[in-house]
This record gives sequence, structure tokens and C-alpha cells, in this order.
Amino acid sequence: MYNFIVLLTGQKSVFRGALKLLNMKSIRIYPLLLILAVMMTIPLHGQTEKAEMLNLNKPEREQWFASLGYGMFVHWSFDVRLGMVISHSMVGASDDYLDRYVNELPKLFNPEKFNANKWAQEAKMAGMKYLVFTTKHHNGFCMYDTKTTDFNIMNTPYGKDVTKQIIDACRKEGLAVGLYYSPDDFYFLYKQGVLISRTRPEALADHNKELNEYTKKQMRELMTQYGEIDIVFLDGMSQFAKTELAKVCWEINPDVVVTRGAIPTPEQKTPDSALPSPWEACYTLGSQWQFRPTNENYKTAKTTIEKLIEIRTKGGNFLLNFGPDADGNLPAEQEAILNEISLWMFINQEAFENTLPHHPVHEDNLWFLMGDQGNTAYVFILENNWKYGERKTFEIKSFKATDQISISVLGHNGKVLEYKADVDPSPRYKNTDNGLEINIMRAQRIYNDRRWNNPIVVKIEGIESN
Repeated sequence: MYNFIVLLTGQKSVFRGALKLLNMKSIRIYPLLLILAVMMTIPLHGQTEKAEMLNLNKPEREQWFASLGYGMFVHWSFDVRLGMVISHSMVGASDDYLDRYVNELPKLFNPEKFNANKWAQEAKMAGMKYLVFTTKHHNGFCMYDTKTTDFNIMNTPYGKDVTKQIIDACRKEGLAVGLYYSPDDFYFLYKQGVLISRTRPEALADHNKELNEYTKKQMRELMTQYGEIDIVFLDGMSQFAKTELAKVCWEINPDVVVTRGAIPTPEQKTPDSALPSPWEACYTLGSQWQFRPTNENYKTAKTTIEKLIEIRTKGGNFLLNFGPDADGNLPAEQEAILNEISLWMFINQEAFENTLPHHPVHEDNLWFLMGDQGNTAYVFILENNWKYGERKTFEIKSFKATDQISISVLGHNGKVLEYKADVDPSPRYKNTDNGLEINIMRAQRIYNDRRWNNPIVVKIEGIESN
């Protein structure tokens, strides 16, 4: 009963207070009073600014989600055919533009080279544990087979359900399935004759009953016609709309994890310090979410790897966005960066398995994750211009060595520096008055020119807090 009423109202604290006032023993005697108390907590339409974030994610499922750590975000809609910003060009557009956008542009979308299995395999190779796909962005175009509107992928020359293909590919590769969905719907507003916007009251679900009911129908479709969905990302401007949809998700599948809409999901930024509960940082690989063929500025693999390290050591998930082109391929520039990330993760994947944040998160350019048993540290060394065969010394104030200490560089055996038989590349250590001093050589040949400037990860077993 409690969970049902909380699901209905979205107000845990108010409902608990009502129960205390009523006294649970009195519920049978005063059912009407209980109903009135509950009804007082139901948010009214038009109260966007007062809508509270509702989180009915199961704690154990949130912990499962936090353990995934790293995911692929994919923004893709039919307007990629012109290489434009996804959806937002509809806001402020002329009538002629909108007419051609909704009636002509979908007829040109035919991503014949789309291969969902390839996407999933590449995500897995890069160490990602889940994939979140844009089933419907703000433009209202459904990238799945829906009965609610003809404005969908089935009514294009391609004519196949890409969402189903992606879900099937994720399950085949062992990736958790995540669906992005926007309750903001520019096409719906266009058909209503309402001025397209993300901020005007009449464009929001709490002031537009028809839109609210429409999006809930779509959410039910997504949650029922593809089997069990693991993760849902709700990207509306109104918290009321996100909460309404989240309730639908939890009602259908109590084990689903709702991210945006229920937990912090900072966009294009990372918190200054660790947050006390699960969270997810969302970043684009380039400057915009959907593929842009010109005037794009991509992050380097090194920058992206360092963001992953910072986010994970602060206890967050890193959701990194890619934008396929109009043919359905990940563009060569994105592929190249993803390849370098995959190479780094191939070497250092262990550091992200069954590890937890440490406090402090870092000391200068040394960042820490701890094995879940507490006596093993993974030290990420973010050091620039570190030459092949060069030794560097670092002091860690947080730890001291015990007599059980063992130290290694992930991916390297510590025994051989190629073509230098007389060189000992093994890691070294000693306790100091301030903590633990480690001396590390960059000794693994990753590139033919030996210039590999990505972080080294040092595993130190048998330590204790200093």
C-alpha cells in the first residue's frame, strides 16, 4: 500500500507524515481521512516550479548501476541527414521550414550501413558496460516502431526498428540496455498548433494534458515491447513530466534504474568533489550531441580517458556520447578516438572492476581507486611528457606499505624493457616519513614510436592508510 501511494503521489516525506498523524491503527476506522491526506500530496497541473524529484530506484539497483561505471550514449535522429543540431532547429523555425522538416526530411533518411552489433561490440571493447540510445529526442521523431504516431523510423525508406536492433545487440554483447526518451515533443506541439518551445508553459506536460498522456503511452510502449529495460534516461525540461514518466517505468518494471529524472546527471561538467549517492556525468565526444560533418571539435582520447578517471574516482558514471552519421556509421574521427580509448582500457580494465572511490580522491596528478577489500590501491598517474624507458618518482601521502606489499604496472610484467637487456624496469617503493614513495618506469611499448602519453596505472597490494 505504501509503495503504491508513494508511486501515485511522488511524495514520500509528506505521506509518512500523514501516516504519523493518522496513526496506522486508525486507518480502518478513518479511510476517508487517509484518502484526503494522500490527495493533498498530489501535485497539480501548472506547478512545474514546485515539482520535486522522485526517486523510487531500488538502492541495490542503484548500486548495480554505479558498478557499471562507463557507458556509451548515442544521439541519432533523422535530421542527421543534414548534419544539423539534433531537434533544436525546430524552435523558432518558419512555417515553411517546419513543413519541409516534418514532411520531406524523413523521406531522405535511409541508414543502410547501420549495424547495431558493431556499435555494441565497439562499446564493449572500450570497457563500456551499458549503452543509452535516443529512442525519441525533442523533435518527436520516434526511432522505434510506435502505434502513437506516423512520425517514426518505420515511415522512412529504411523502415526498420533501429531501437530493437540496438537492444538485441546490447543483450548479445552483455551490455545493459538504456533508453533515452524526451517528454518534450516539438512535432506534437506542431500538430497541436502550439508554438514550439521547451520553456513556454503551454509546451510543457504539466500545462498540456494531451502531451502528458501521449508521452506516457509512448513510455509504456518502450517499457513493454522490448523485454526488460535496465536503464531509462528522461530528458524533459519539466520535472513533472519526468516524474510522470518515471512512475510509468517503475510501475511496469520496479527494477529499472531511472537516471536523469531521479538522480543527478550533470551535463558537460564534473562535480568538484565526490557526491554521496550514485550519479552520472554526460559528455559529448565533440561539441554537439548529434554528428556534425563540419566545424566539429573532438576531444582527444587522452582528455577523454582523464575524464573517465576523474569521474570514476569521484564515484560517478561516465556516459560518453557518440553521434553516428546519416548512413549509420560512427564517423572515422570518432572511431579513431574510441579505438585509442579501447587500447588503454585493454591494458587497464582491471582498475575499474570491483573498485571503490578513495578519500582523498587524488593527490596532485595521482588519482585513486581502491579494491573492495580495502588493501589494494589503483593509482592513476596523469603525467605529461613521460618518455619511454624513463623513471619517475611519486610520493603518496595516503598510504604506507605493509610487509605484504606488492607493486606492479598494469599491462607490464616489470621484467623487460625492449632492446635494453641490461635495464631493470621493475617498479620500486619505500616508506617515507610522509607516506609511500613509488618509482615507476614507462616500459611497455604501445606505439611503434614509443610515444604513448596516456595515464599509467599502478596496482599496489598490501597497503594500509597513513
